[in-house]
Amino acid sequence: MAATHIALFFSGVAVLLLLVQGSPPGPVVQCRSGNTNCTVTNGYGAFPDRSTCRVAAVAYPSTEQELLLAVSDATVKQQHVKAVTVYSHSIPKLSCPGGPSGQGMVISTQRLNRSVSVDIATSQMTFEAGITLRALLDAAAARGLALPHSPYWQGMTLGGLLSTGSHGSSVFGKGSAVHEYVVGMRLVVPSPVPVNGYYAKIVNLGEDDPDLLAAKVSLGVLGVISKVTLQLEPMFKRSITNRVVSDVGFEQNISSYAVNTYYGDISWYPSQGRVVYRDDIKVPITTEGKGVNDYLGFRAQPTFVIASLRASEELLEATGNAKGKCVLFRLQVDTSIATGMGFKNNDGGLLEFTGYPVIGNQSDMQSAGSCLRGAEDNLVTACGWDPRFAGLFYHQTTISIPFTTIADFIADVKKLRDAHPDALCSTELYLGFFMRFVRNSTAYLGKTDDVVDIDITYYRSKDPKRPRLYEDVLEEIEQMALFKYNGLPHWGKNRNVGFLNIKNKLGAKLDKFVSAMQKYDSNGLFSSDWTDAVLGLRGKEVVVQGNGCALEGLCICSTDDHCAPKQGYYCRSGQVYEEARVCRKI
Repeated sequence: MAATHIALFFSGVAVLLLLVQGSPPGPVVQCRSGNTNCTVTNGYGAFPDRSTCRVAAVAYPSTEQELLLAVSDATVKQQHVKAVTVYSHSIPKLSCPGGPSGQGMVISTQRLNRSVSVDIATSQMTFEAGITLRALLDAAAARGLALPHSPYWQGMTLGGLLSTGSHGSSVFGKGSAVHEYVVGMRLVVPSPVPVNGYYAKIVNLGEDDPDLLAAKVSLGVLGVISKVTLQLEPMFKRSITNRVVSDVGFEQNISSYAVNTYYGDISWYPSQGRVVYRDDIKVPITTEGKGVNDYLGFRAQPTFVIASLRASEELLEATGNAKGKCVLFRLQVDTSIATGMGFKNNDGGLLEFTGYPVIGNQSDMQSAGSCLRGAEDNLVTACGWDPRFAGLFYHQTTISIPFTTIADFIADVKKLRDAHPDALCSTELYLGFFMRFVRNSTAYLGKTDDVVDIDITYYRSKDPKRPRLYEDVLEEIEQMALFKYNGLPHWGKNRNVGFLNIKNKLGAKLDKFVSAMQKYDSNGLFSSDWTDAVLGLRGKEVVVQGNGCALEGLCICSTDDHCAPKQGYYCRSGQVYEEARVCRKI
């Protein structure tokens, strides 16, 4: 009954979520003295291992020449260095430099945020790497141009989203990964000998340069991206209809849906037995409609509402009330579906969703993130995951599975769901199992097959030693996707275990990438223990062994101590994928 009351409360305040603007996120680099003695974090306030990243200094170049100077200074000092973006939305430790703690430096691209040039005849535009996706889309739209594909979150920067292989959803043409539309790139990399007085140099890569295959998805280990030229196309519109159906047999239709729906994606709510298909197609620019994508989860939200939701989730976890989570999150999903999942039929005013289809310009429909753009209001409102208040805190498991085996994977997940009907409710606050489609890539760190990229977001305790409800089920799904189905992780998401066996999965492509690393940064100044571990270099390991390590995905359990035996969680075999080793409550 309590869970029902909670759910009714949150559905009752849903209208408030449409009315607020939002405090912009706080800085991810904070220094004690000017630009020195700093800490670096991500947009969620916590890396997977919850460590604190300390650096000696941060630089804020505003021109390519200043960027050249910053890299040169680091090279002279043999100082480990990383680029960091304005909002730093990667979950792994990609922005934390290597070397001894507190001695490295970071270079922020926050001020390298401009549109540089446009060639209308070829529909190509050049941008600085620190420009946010929202600013990029607006600049292109002002010239009558559109980026063919993009991630759904517009707070990423161009350099950041390229470095992590970020994407939208489509297998049409070159596919949905933004890096497939890169036709030129300028990087600033270390130089062991002076070049025009600098121990750094500018590398200009054209579309036919083989090193572009390394640079356009690089994890930031080659140097700092300065400028990028993108192949755009004339502005067009999209027509979107969300369609809700039963999940019976839907896994058999995923591949055919992907090849027949230009921008389609799928949200599967397994405990509810429901699937939401986003029927999303291109239409001519002359089609009537001023629709906007203002996804509810990316809107500014009253912090008291989100804090109350988080407190309710923590209470349900602490009391072992999985059914309560199911009630709460089903009503959240019902409310989201009823309000168009954030799509608006018009570009202004309140409560604009009036029905499907929603039709609007590509630049207005392809991404969302209005919580970034509000006026500061002292955290009365904010993005839901802003670490400055007790809001949402979660894990993300995001793994790409080939189309050839996706039906079998979903069938295996259904077996676990049927055995534990309440186990997957915790994912349904965050779009359930969210599926997007990505084509194979020639980029060395790109996808190796045409794949379904599955995002699973779920509760993470503030206490790293506290296990989750049905810990074992989500761990088994994670390991099943990674090992039984040979899935590739998203570079900017995932827990540590998601990056196991990368070397074997990428094979010769990884060898080519490492050759580029040696060519452009032979001393490994832009590498770190984390990137070395992910890429299988210098003897570094992704997993971190220790008591409770499996609870946070820092390891796969092999002993009971890796779980939480004092709380009744022991290391056991999987139930459907028996090779899995998971923390199960006994």
